[in-house]
Amino acid sequence: MTVTITHKEVTLDQPIARGKESVTKVTLRKPKAGELRGLSLSDLLNLDVNAISTLLPRISTPMITKDEVLTMDPADLVQIGGEISNFLVPKKLQMDSQSESDSQASLSA
Repeated sequence: MTVTITHKEVTLDQPIARGKESVTKVTLRKPKAGELRGLSLSDLLNLDVNAISTLLPRISTPMITKDEVLTMDPADLVQIGGEISNFLVPKKLQMDSQSESDSQASLSA
């Protein structure tokens, strides 16, 4: 049985300043097809900054603006981009990748 993940919480290494407050965690929601309009899936899978900065305001809570994405710490951008990529990969490929990782881990143990 496979569980479909539709939300993922990301803790930022460098919080995003908003006035006197700061955003330390962002919840990402798996995008629907319409939220991907105007974007190339290959750009998202390649962690293209412009693609991520367009999609992130559509799927983040609290909403991260395009300007905030462009000033984000690179490590946080990569972490968020990786989670977005995970949403786009079919379950079958995720399971195959997990099985391969488990096999490699048992061989090195």
